[in-house]
Amino acid sequence: SLSDGTTMPSLLIFEKEGVYLHTNAKRSNQDTTIPGFIRIVERPALEWSPVEEDVRNAPAVFYAKKVGEEETKFDPGYEPDWAVINEVRQWGFSLPLSELYSLRRARFSLGRNFLVMTTRGGDPLPPLHFHRGGTRELLKAMQRYIRLAPSPMDGRLFLAYPHDSGALSQSFDELHLFDDTSADLVSRFIQDPYATTFGGFSKVTNFFRGALRHPESPLGNRSPQDAHFPHSADEEPGFELITCGAELGPRPEVKRGKPLDNWDQFLDPEGRVTDPQKVKKLVFRGGIVPSLRKEVWKFLLGFYPWNSTAKEREDILRVKTDEYFRMKVQWKSVSEEQEMKNSLFRGNRSLIERDVNRTDRHNSFFSGNENPGLALLHDVLMTYCMYNFDLGYVQGMSDLLSPLLFVTQNEVESFWCLTGFMDLVHQNFEESQEAMKQQLLQLSLLLRALDPELCDYLDSQDSGSLCFCFRWLLIWFKREFSFEDILSLWEILWTRLPCENFHLLMACSILQSQKGELIGSNHDFNSILKHINELTMKLDLQSILCGAEAIYLQLTNCKELSVKVQEVLGLRVPSSFSEESPNSEPTETDTLLAQSEARGASSCQPFNGRTPQWTPPTCP
Repeated sequence: SLSDGTTMPSLLIFEKEGVYLHTNAKRSNQDTTIPGFIRIVERPALEWSPVEEDVRNAPAVFYAKKVGEEETKFDPGYEPDWAVINEVRQWGFSLPLSELYSLRRARFSLGRNFLVMTTRGGDPLPPLHFHRGGTRELLKAMQRYIRLAPSPMDGRLFLAYPHDSGALSQSFDELHLFDDTSADLVSRFIQDPYATTFGGFSKVTNFFRGALRHPESPLGNRSPQDAHFPHSADEEPGFELITCGAELGPRPEVKRGKPLDNWDQFLDPEGRVTDPQKVKKLVFRGGIVPSLRKEVWKFLLGFYPWNSTAKEREDILRVKTDEYFRMKVQWKSVSEEQEMKNSLFRGNRSLIERDVNRTDRHNSFFSGNENPGLALLHDVLMTYCMYNFDLGYVQGMSDLLSPLLFVTQNEVESFWCLTGFMDLVHQNFEESQEAMKQQLLQLSLLLRALDPELCDYLDSQDSGSLCFCFRWLLIWFKREFSFEDILSLWEILWTRLPCENFHLLMACSILQSQKGELIGSNHDFNSILKHINELTMKLDLQSILCGAEAIYLQLTNCKELSVKVQEVLGLRVPSSFSEESPNSEPTETDTLLAQSEARGASSCQPFNGRTPQWTPPTCP
């Protein structure tokens, strides 16, 4: 205090804007989010104040959910609708760091990080939502005054200790976890404390008892979980803990093959495809020469059955042509008066007209204002709305149709190829976006297994949700590669080899190819997004494909691969499916492709229980 009785302002140690309070967990908009600043001041204390007013000296304010007259306690990981207890300063708080008991870091599936802190009295502070990143910097600033240690019971829960906590302090010092020179260990510590720190913490077993004990618990009381740990390091000097990550072997070298260039050799006298699996393997290996795409694509996308004869295909084309034009007539015959009373139809037409005018206009097939290709693009998409009333038209579908129309040069065939393609990806376009969220989670699982360091760096920059990959997965990299490359990539992905999620391995391959740039240039959230967007047309398809296949081999060769990753790769199958022909010498990927066939991942026919026999493909 100064001589006149006033209080000297505390020295500002850290400040970050763009940290929000959400006053309603179920709704997030301008009315329910309050922007503010998070600060650490020299007292030392952690403070948050709204943008509108400076409340650096405000007393601590705690929040709880009110039910009638009662205040309901809740788990720190749960974010209820907040009711303010303190009526004077509703949205500011200040907490001495010595009173901080725990900190929990959480993240919505497609959202931003938020922190929930609990005091030593058991009171939770309101969650702090970091809309512009900064959690890593905040934690580093807090390390000046306290130590944060992960709870063995919850990988995202961290307990706060003073610097003089003997064993804990020693363990951190030995690990150098928070040295400025250590590469992103803070974020690694936050996201995967087991894999990062158990090696060092295994020497400090007393720490675990503290991490499991509530601050109000007597030191002499041990929880059932606590009983698993010895009383001191001396009681079990050889005690060690292992990390949870699987040890991956070396990544094999992969080479691409020649494209499929002889279609007639796979047709019997009646026009049936004699060996669909061999065709798919050749397409996966090297794609298809342009002159054969128009024919082979119709098989890959289900327009023609693989076992159909040439005569049957003529009948199919005739029936499908009639069906297409019946649907086209339906929307063509809608009058202006009818359209004015049908907002769904009117909305679909408006979206289609807008997207058609900006889809692949650089391609000669769609360039120019009076190009007939644009009219075909429009008509096929409008007809698809009649075919699939529930889905209608969603932005991005024009991107899927344009290569089909370019290759088939036929309105009817391109439509039915589109329906086959949409059967594979229609969930991407559903309003709930659950399929997209699931794919991003699966991508995160794969990347975590492959490259924890890259994952930790992305997490540290609030990019761990991989939202910047959304467009990749939505339209299968359509905007990332050249038009000609997309023709090759899509026919490879349509084989569904070596697994149905090969597009996720493609994404992993791209991300790992950019690892040096992302980490080496110390990109933050905004620059990561900018860098990923600027990869458009700069990626080499063949090297990315080789990388994706090599990743598949590396993961499938790991005997300790987690169950979740195995499920993403479709590897949860009986071991008897892995047998191969004793007379062949397939490559490593070919063997796995054969196993994939046995699982039914690459064929519409159900597995009949017999062990598949493998014959390696040969390029004609």
